[in-house]
Amino acid sequence: MNHSASFPTIGILGGGQLGRMSALAAIRMGIRVKTLSPTASGPEAHLGEVTVGDWHDPAIMADFVKDCDVVTVESEWAPADLAEKVCGPMTNVWPSSETLKNIRHKGRQKQALAAAGIPVPSYAICETYAQALDAFSRFGRRVVAKQFEGSYDGYGNATVTSEDELQQAWKDLSAEDGILIESFVPFRRELAIMIARSASGECVVYPLVLTEQKNHRCHAVTAPAPCSEQTSEIAKRISIAAADAVSVVGLLGVELFELENGDLLVNELAPRPHNTGHLTIEACHTSQFENHVRSILNWPLGDASLQVPAAVMINLLGKRAGLVETTGLNAALAIPGAAVHIYGKLETRPNRKMGHVTVTSATTETARARAEEAANCIIL
Repeated sequence: MNHSASFPTIGILGGGQLGRMSALAAIRMGIRVKTLSPTASGPEAHLGEVTVGDWHDPAIMADFVKDCDVVTVESEWAPADLAEKVCGPMTNVWPSSETLKNIRHKGRQKQALAAAGIPVPSYAICETYAQALDAFSRFGRRVVAKQFEGSYDGYGNATVTSEDELQQAWKDLSAEDGILIESFVPFRRELAIMIARSASGECVVYPLVLTEQKNHRCHAVTAPAPCSEQTSEIAKRISIAAADAVSVVGLLGVELFELENGDLLVNELAPRPHNTGHLTIEACHTSQFENHVRSILNWPLGDASLQVPAAVMINLLGKRAGLVETTGLNAALAIPGAAVHIYGKLETRPNRKMGHVTVTSATTETARARAEEAANCIIL
């Protein structure tokens, strides 16, 4: 506990929407919040103490963490390793740099999951183009090539069905240590599940959700997923095993493929609050953001179950490039049950995540129709 305050202080590395919504949850509980980011993006503004500076500079980082009780990250690419080096003995960094190291690199992530016996697509870590070509052949000449680090929202991945496409993917995506080649999974649908895990090992698991992609970006999330109780229980066990495998403290998002025979495979992990968990703000007794805060402080975790029969979230993406101008907000708010979240970003560009809409209702069909209607009203 910070000696100068009756409530703890949380430092967040990152100033985007995930940090914003985590900060809002923390502030509601009386927690002091600080953010550090290399550029002023907008979402972090007016939420606690904001520092904009080079977060790779040890002096800037040391000054930022000096009165924090715990430091967390908004993304797996934040410099948690530097924060750990300059933090005092009473300040924890969660998730740890070791957890982030094993998740941010797609190859190490797959190895950690496979070593724990967690089902994943067939994959090959390819240090050379010859190895990538061999994996392409072994996996039936239809694969997904993935950049090891830095990929997000559809960037850094390529579906490959020919040697020409493989050569282009190698040129575009490979790093000094190569590229990840995965067998293409003919999945029935994509699912996701969130788990909060505290430093003491306590964990709560959120309901399994259905996710829908458009142009390689998450478009809609539905809770509960239209799956059997058995599938939900298997997903829950997988999420707990994954959290243990990477020793996560905080939130872990687990993206899943459901196959035609009902089997589940883990696609990717995210060691932080996740886009597929945004609907928990309105739909669950305790949001993913509040449980992230609770878990990194090692406080008791909140009830993660649904408090409504159904909920649907639709992402709001940018339609143009330039400064943000919002239209249609009044029309969206007039739709029954629509909860509109605008992230406060200063600039918009096509397909950039600018906000989201969640609607809760008695049925997923009604929630989906109203959420789509509200989202279509808003232009950012």
